[in-house]
Amino acid sequence: MARPAFLLGDMEIAAGTRASVPLPVSALPDHTPINLRVEVIHGKRPGPTMFVSAAVHGDEVIGVEIVRRLLRAPQLDTLRGTLLVVPVVNSFGFLARSRYLPDRRDLNRCFPGSSKGSLGSRLAHIFLQDVVLRCDFGIDLHSAAEHRTNLPQIRVTPGDDTTARMARAFGAPVILTSSLRDGSLRGEAAARGTPVLLYEAGEGLRFDEFAVRVGVAGILRVMRDHDMVATKGIAKARTPSLVCRSSTWLRAPVGGLLRTFRAEGDIVEAGEVLAAISDPSGEAETELTAPEAGILIGRAVLPVVNEGDAVFHLAELSPKADEDTVDALSAQLDADPLFDEDEII
Repeated sequence: MARPAFLLGDMEIAAGTRASVPLPVSALPDHTPINLRVEVIHGKRPGPTMFVSAAVHGDEVIGVEIVRRLLRAPQLDTLRGTLLVVPVVNSFGFLARSRYLPDRRDLNRCFPGSSKGSLGSRLAHIFLQDVVLRCDFGIDLHSAAEHRTNLPQIRVTPGDDTTARMARAFGAPVILTSSLRDGSLRGEAAARGTPVLLYEAGEGLRFDEFAVRVGVAGILRVMRDHDMVATKGIAKARTPSLVCRSSTWLRAPVGGLLRTFRAEGDIVEAGEVLAAISDPSGEAETELTAPEAGILIGRAVLPVVNEGDAVFHLAELSPKADEDTVDALSAQLDADPLFDEDEII
């Protein structure tokens, strides 16, 4: 017996086919319609239902590029189960090149949303009800905000064995334990029984080739771990991710011109000088040092800082951390074939 069609919106997607389904959200003031577009791949054979989403924050374009490449991956031709991909969740912010919605709300604080609430609340409600809660699990793609960059990392909920297993399969350089936040997609989905893995990498409004390739490879690894795709062409991460239980932002002690001496992915020792902040005339200079040992998982990229600005994101390492993890994963990605053969490096 053939697998039943997948129903989304007013469309039926037959088993073994794919379709692009527009879910109406709203309209711009000039009445240009805005849809939540969902790419549906409904496999011939049964299996889990999974979602991958990008641009919940409109400036997080790295996720959009990751899903573009994912949708071209040949492994999806023999998919088991169903994959729902939302390349751009927050179209309003994406068009405006802004992290936020037009009313300056953060969509990732609007869940579970409401069909009669604010614009963000309505969008959150549609995305949650029509996509997220119809899935067994999902991966939500993010980046740092403008003028900051993140080392590719997975955020998992403390004590959640399901997302911990997904994170190990993903194979990002770092797995960071991160508590759930009120109003977030990850928090609301977890409360409803749908585990969501959160991937953080790169910078807002910028592409980062390493971050993109880690993302594409990681999603396919998670799908392979759930027996959704064949193993051919999807290599397991040769080096286990570094597990970090806590992190803290190191802030500028003074304002001025920032010169950084270390980068994301670097493992540093307590007391090590990470950056210097000088006044424009060069008469005064203040050093920023690491208060403890750890790995830098994020940093500011803008050279002008105010006192109190976040400069480095330092994560605590386990005692047995392998200092070569990031280099080993980078070398493996360089050696693996690209998942988008048309991409020019």
